Amino acid sequence: MSSLNPSAETVVAPSLDIEVPKVVGLAAEYDDVTRVTEAAAQVRDAGFKYWDVHSPFPIHGIDTAMGVKPTILPWLVLTGGLTGCAFGIAMTWWINAVSILPPEPFNWVNLQGYQYLISGKPLWSLPASIPVIFECTVLFAALTTVFGMLLLNKLPMLYNPLFKLKNFRRATSDRFFIVIDAGDPNYDEAKTLELLRSTKPLTVETVED
Repeated sequence: MSSLNPSAETVVAPSLDIEVPKVVGLAAEYDDVTRVTEAAAQVRDAGFKYWDVHSPFPIHGIDTAMGVKPTILPWLVLTGGLTGCAFGIAMTWWINAVSILPPEPFNWVNLQGYQYLISGKPLWSLPASIPVIFECTVLFAALTTVFGMLLLNKLPMLYNPLFKLKNFRRATSDRFFIVIDAGDPNYDEAKTLELLRSTKPLTVETVED
């Protein structure tokens, strides 16, 4: 039998639960509009898909330099508007020509309800319903615009690893940044770093989370 020595020192093994920062991309800093535009064209030609340009103001021609495709938001708004138009037509027809409260028991053949016959006018007419239909069209299109924009831009984004970069604070002042996401299929840390350095930036930093 082995005896325990109460005076012996206890050796505690080091914990292995150490959080290692995760590399989420590389950020290159520029101080000139022309230089960041040319750099964006080089990144585009290199075949990267998940990357972005950050600027304190809109840059003319940056969409072309980045190869950004037209947004689908106008088609979403058109769909929302047409849906609102159809909803307005159906709603006014149902309320005026059919009934708000159909008789019980429900019968599709005899839906009389509250139909108002006024001066021989039709129960439902398109000209009289235009204001309601127009407002429904505008309402649905506006809501689609707002929520479609938020969805496509992945907003609200309450946290971004870029906020940890001290130099990135100047992205709203006088600096321009190109950030390449590590999740891009063409991302290779060494090759991507070499590419960004070839664009002659002020600095290139690793974005960690």
